[in-house]
Amino acid sequence: MTVELKSSYLGMELASPIVAAACPLTGNLDVLKRLEEAGAGAAVLPSLFEEQIEFEEWSFGGLMDYGADSFAEATTYFPELNSYNTGPDEYLALISQARAAVSMPVIASLNGATPGGWTRYAKMLEDAGASALELNMYNLVTDADVTAAQIEQQYLDLVTSIRGTIKIPLAIKLGPFFSALPNFARRLTDAGANGLVLFNRFFQPDLNLDKMEIDPHMELSRRGETRLPMRWIAILDPQVECSLAANSGIQTAVDVFKMLLVGADVAMIAAAIIRHGPEHVTKLLNDLRGLLEENGYKSVSQFRGSFNHRNTPDPRAFERHNYMKALTTYLTDLP
Repeated sequence: MTVELKSSYLGMELASPIVAAACPLTGNLDVLKRLEEAGAGAAVLPSLFEEQIEFEEWSFGGLMDYGADSFAEATTYFPELNSYNTGPDEYLALISQARAAVSMPVIASLNGATPGGWTRYAKMLEDAGASALELNMYNLVTDADVTAAQIEQQYLDLVTSIRGTIKIPLAIKLGPFFSALPNFARRLTDAGANGLVLFNRFFQPDLNLDKMEIDPHMELSRRGETRLPMRWIAILDPQVECSLAANSGIQTAVDVFKMLLVGADVAMIAAAIIRHGPEHVTKLLNDLRGLLEENGYKSVSQFRGSFNHRNTPDPRAFERHNYMKALTTYLTDLP
């Protein structure tokens, strides 16, 4: 049986449902070529940060001094910007070079959370040849005077602003910590988002007790993290008119298959590429074909979304039932 793995994301036809997520490796042209040869449907370039753009326009000295007398770790708030090998101009060049190097869609990534002049770069990314734009909205709220409604409106204003400057598809990469995510997701699509990437992994620093300082070490995602995006994609797919991309913890073809079953259009991977190399995509796709054949499926479109809430009469009751069942049926041997 011939299995068709072509998929659609943000209105773009992809050779497969596996997309390389934004990570340092996707900024390398050789890696992008290897990802395409391995069968990746698209690739998201590393993020261009709001701070990188503003760094070129501000006098950064005053910003670096801000708060320096407040806390011992204040001097490490910001990285050494001269260590970034991709500033705004270099990033625009990377897009053009990537589009010339591969035929798969190349998605640019902007990382920011506050409306401002930096958003005009969205148009520059489009002009440089980006197939689509992923807006990675990362903003950890630390001020007790800021309300959830204010943050949501800030995000919506940001999406509206960028949507008004570009014509290419716009995907929003979100964190999971919203009190009414389905409503917010719908409002994001109303504001102009063509897709949602679920989820952004929030940075959780550690403490280095030997040096008595913050340790900003990033841990790669692991398989157990797939349950969070899988659950929310199943809930959101019937309720929002946009593409959905699964992100976090996807390591195997089983993970990819599950994400597609609940309604994801694509599965985004980064940690798996970092751990195993770009050629790991080929193994994932071969294993995915095997899973589809075992289950009698001939294409991704044939089964995508068959395990989401579309056919659930009362999704809230369904979630409560599974929550109670998980707690009441769990058995453990006490010591």
